[in-house]
Parts: sequence; C-alpha cells; structure tokens
Amino acid sequence: MTTECPIFIGIFAGFSWIRCEGKGSFLNSPALKEYGESRIAEGERCLVIDLEACTGMDSTFMGTLAGMASRLAAQSKGVLHIAEAGLRNQRSLEDLGLDFLMEINPNDAPWIEKLSAIRAEIKPSHPLPPPSQAQRALHVLDAHKTLADANEQNAGTFENVVKLLESNLLEKQRPPSDRESH
Repeated sequence: MTTECPIFIGIFAGFSWIRCEGKGSFLNSPALKEYGESRIAEGERCLVIDLEACTGMDSTFMGTLAGMASRLAAQSKGVLHIAEAGLRNQRSLEDLGLDFLMEINPNDAPWIEKLSAIRAEIKPSHPLPPPSQAQRALHVLDAHKTLADANEQNAGTFENVVKLLESNLLEKQRPPSDRESH
C-alpha cells in the first residue's frame, strides 16, 4: 500500500494554510478534510491549499478540496485558494471543472508575497488514527459524490464509481449471514 504523504498546517492573519507534500490521495485527504473542516467551523473564511510540493492528486483528494470549497462558500461566503498548483495539478482541477469552486493561483491573494515566511512556520498536522475500512469507504464515497454534483460532465464521469461505492458499502453493512445467501 502507498505510504501517506504529509500534510502541514498553519493559522495566519486572514487565512489558514494546508500544504500537501507528495501525492494528494485518499490516504491523506482525511487529514486535509479534518483540519479544513475544523477551521471552517471556527469561522475561517479563507483556506489556502499549497500544492507546490504535491506530485499529483487522485479524485478523492480533489473531491475533498471541492467539498471544502463548497462549504466555505455556503457557510461563510469564504474562498478556497490553491497556491502554486503547478501545470499538472491545475489541469487536473480544471478538467473536473473545479476551478469554478476555488481560486487557483490567485495573483492578488494576501499571502502571495509571504510564501517563504508561511512555509517556514507551518507544522505537520497531528496524525489521525487509521480509519476503519467503512470510514475510508464513506470518505471516498463522499468525495466522489461531491465531484459528481459539481457539474453535469462529472455526474456522468463518476456515476458508476458512486454506484459501485454505495453498493460495496451496503454489502459490508449487511449481516454476514445475509451476504452468503446473495
């Protein structure tokens, strides 16, 4: 199994920072979500996701970003910024139409001139206990539902994935005796 890539975090005047180093995936997106959701719950209006050291993103990671962007916009009229996405990551986000939910590489952000100082101050997020198989499956399902809801093209792209994930979850929730008879 792939090792989890670290997430670094920090709170600054006017924004909170989340940095992904290595691949953004279903393995580290629960930590991304936990920190982002806690900051939104505390009233944060600007989350910055630093992708400068992110080597790529899977659909679960991007769905987690989209979910946080939607909650920020709905709850606090806030915004999710993507810092230094790089061409590959920017294309991945744009290909799924997520650039309409978040600001990618904004030129006028309050943090733009402070990148080195910010990165020097961020700290590793505290490790989460490993999620159960059901918790991980629910997280992946939620991320893919978010992507499917983002636009019509994604609805078609992720329809079968969502159905498969829902079916697998239902199967795992049935008692073992019921599973054997099907």
